[in-house]
Amino acid sequence: MTDAAWESLSNQAVAACGLVYFLALLAHLVEWASLRKVPVGAVATSVAAEDVPGGIAIATGPDDVGTDEATARRTAMFGRLGYLLTCIGVGIQLVALVARGMAADPNRVPWGNMYEFTLTGTFVVAFLYVLLYHRLHLAWMAPVVLVFVLAVLMIAVTWLYAPVAPLTEALSSYWLVIHVVSAIIATGAFTLGGITSALYLVKVRRPDTTTGYVARLPKPEVLDRVSYRLHAFGFPVWTFAVLITGPIWAHQAWSSYWNWDPKEVWAFITWVVYAAYLHARTTAGWKGRNAAILALVGMATLWFNFIGINYFSTTSQHSYASGAGALVSPVDR
Repeated sequence: MTDAAWESLSNQAVAACGLVYFLALLAHLVEWASLRKVPVGAVATSVAAEDVPGGIAIATGPDDVGTDEATARRTAMFGRLGYLLTCIGVGIQLVALVARGMAADPNRVPWGNMYEFTLTGTFVVAFLYVLLYHRLHLAWMAPVVLVFVLAVLMIAVTWLYAPVAPLTEALSSYWLVIHVVSAIIATGAFTLGGITSALYLVKVRRPDTTTGYVARLPKPEVLDRVSYRLHAFGFPVWTFAVLITGPIWAHQAWSSYWNWDPKEVWAFITWVVYAAYLHARTTAGWKGRNAAILALVGMATLWFNFIGINYFSTTSQHSYASGAGALVSPVDR
C-alpha cells in the first residue's frame, strides 16, 4: 500500500471507530433508560446481579416477576451489546493508529503531532476501560467514558487534524516510545480515576435516589476505592514518564535534563497534585469528598498539560500542536 492509502485507511478507521463508539453509547443509553423508573432492589429470579449496571439488579415482587425479569434480560442484552461494540471500536481505533504510523515515510510511531497524541490518548482511555471492565465491575462507567472519548475524538478530527509528516531528529529516539507510552498509560488511568471521582461527588449529593442512573451507581465507598486503585496504578507510571524517561529523552534531544519548558513544568505540577492526593489518603486518612476534589484538580492539570499548554504557550519546545510539525525546539525550527 502507498503512504496515501495508509493515511486514507487511518482516516476511515477513525470515522468508523467513532461510529461504533456512538452505537455503543446508544446501546448503553437504552440499557440505562430501561431502568430509569425501576427501583433498585433485590435480584430478579433468574437474572444474575453482574448482568445489570453496577451489579445491582431489579426488584421483583410476587405480581410482577415476569415483567421485571424481561426488563432485566433486555437491560443485560443491551449492556453486553454496548460492551461488545466498545471492544470493536477499540480494535478499529488501533487499526487507525497503526495505519497512521505506516503512512509516514519512513514508518514511525503515530505520535508526531497533537492529532496523533489525542487519538492515542482516547484509545488508551477506552482500552483501559475495556481491560478493567470485569475486574473492577465498571458497567456503570460506560456512558461517561464513551461520551468523553467521542467528545475528544470530535475535537481531534475537527480542530487538531494534521497531515502525516516525518518525525524530526529530536523525535527519532527509542526514548520517545518509552516516554510517551508510559505517559499515555498514566493519562488513561488518571482519566478513568477522575471520572470515578466525579461520579462519587454526584452520588454523595443524591444519596437517597432510588431510581435512575445515580441510584445504580455503586456505593460511595466503592467509587472512592475504585478511584484510589486507578490513581495508585497511574501514579508510578506517571512518575516513570515525567521524572525518569522524560529528562533522559530531553538530555538526548536538547543536551539538558531540565529546561523549564512549560510542558515540563505542568507535568511536574500534575505529579505534585497526584502525589499530594495519594499522600493525603495514606497518611492523613483523606477519603471521600476532599480526595475526590483533589483528584479532579489533578485531572484538570493533566489535560491542560496534554492539550491546553500547546495553545497558551509560545515558548514550549513541545510544539507538536502547531500542525504537521513534530516535537521540535525553537532553534530546530
